[in-house]
Order: sequence, then C-alpha cells, then structure tokens
Amino acid sequence: MKKEKNSSKKKEEKTITPEFDKQKIYSLEEGIELTKKLSKTKFDASVEAHFRLGIDAKKGDQQIRTAVSLPHGTGKTIKVAAFVSPEKEKEVKAAGADFVGSEDLIAKIKKTEKTDFQVAVAEPAMMRNLSQIAKILGTRGLMPSPKNETVTPNPAKAVEELKKGKISFKNDDTGNIHVITGKVSFDDKKLIENFTVLIDTIKKVKPNKAKGIYIKNISISSSMGPGIKIVVPK
Repeated sequence: MKKEKNSSKKKEEKTITPEFDKQKIYSLEEGIELTKKLSKTKFDASVEAHFRLGIDAKKGDQQIRTAVSLPHGTGKTIKVAAFVSPEKEKEVKAAGADFVGSEDLIAKIKKTEKTDFQVAVAEPAMMRNLSQIAKILGTRGLMPSPKNETVTPNPAKAVEELKKGKISFKNDDTGNIHVITGKVSFDDKKLIENFTVLIDTIKKVKPNKAKGIYIKNISISSSMGPGIKIVVPK
C-alpha cells in the first residue's frame, strides 16, 4: 500500500511540474508565469517573495524593518487598529480604520487579549499608554513602530496607505524576509511591478554593517506551491 502511495505521489509530481526544474534560476517573468501555473489551490492563492540576505540577524545594527507601498496592493483586505487621541478619531475612521480608540481600546485589549486586526497605528503620544498591552501586541508582531511608519503624527494618512496596500516587513531570526506581493489572479504586469518596488526597497535599506553579498538568493511561490528560484536583480 505504501509503495502504491509513493508511486502515485511521484506520478502526481511529474504531471504537475513537467516544466519546472528546482535547480534552475528563472527570470522574474518566467518565475511569475510558473508560480501561477503551479498554483493548484481552489482559492485565489497569494504570491510570496522570499529573500535570503547576507546579514547577521543577531546584531541590532543589521536588522531590517521597513514598509513599502505596493502599487497594486497585496489583494488582501487587512484590518487596522488606530490608537489615537479623541480629536483624531473621526479622521482615522474616515480613512478606513476598523478599530479606533485610546484608553478604551487599550483597556479592552488588556482585558480580552483579543486582537482582531493585522496592523496597528498609533500617535507618538499614545506609545506610553500602549506599554500596558506591549506584551500582547509584541508577541503577535502588532506593536506600532517608527521604523515601519506605524507610529506617526498623521495616523489618518498611515491608515489610508495601509488600506491601499502598504505593507510592513522585517527579517526573521535567520536573516530571511518573506513578503506577500499579490495574488495569483493578478496579471503578470501587476505582479512584476509590485516585486520591482519591493526589491528596490530592500536594496535601499541595506545595513551599512552588512558585509559580503547582501541579497544571496530570491525565490517566489504561491500559497502551498513550490519555491521557484529567480535571478537576483543587479
């Protein structure tokens, strides 16, 4: 029975990826075409970009944490929480914030420990109050930060940009970056333009202390799809 399963799996792999070579490095255009072709999910899968960087992730001066506005967004609808003073509540709601408040919102999160949002924005004056729920937000990657422009004196603008497709990202413990750049349903041109803006941003934030090759390799994939190596742009 086990042999039959293995045989079936091998046949399936051959029929799914006859034109895909795991060892080959493709152009961005070829990689996107393959990523879409190899996506077999019934839902509209995300397209992900994965970067292996030549940084020492253990050193604070080589950490990468930034934000970028993708021209065509990610195709995902995100919920935004805005921690603002009462006089700013109306404008952040108009900008599209899903959860708005100050001490009341902080108290609610402290009591329930529920965070039904993907990004949090805060005015600088609110950061001291957010220390009450810093552990809850921090462990979930939701703590606002000036580095990714989610701590700002203009929270309404930040919320509007996030709703339009601005994303925040940082390196993981191994020095890699993983970013969603769109959906399989996007046309190739939109995915290429999103990726180009992303790679330019990563180049701009190269730490001064990073030595050797900065971007070692790049791969792209769809949700649950295979990683496809692509050429690192010069």
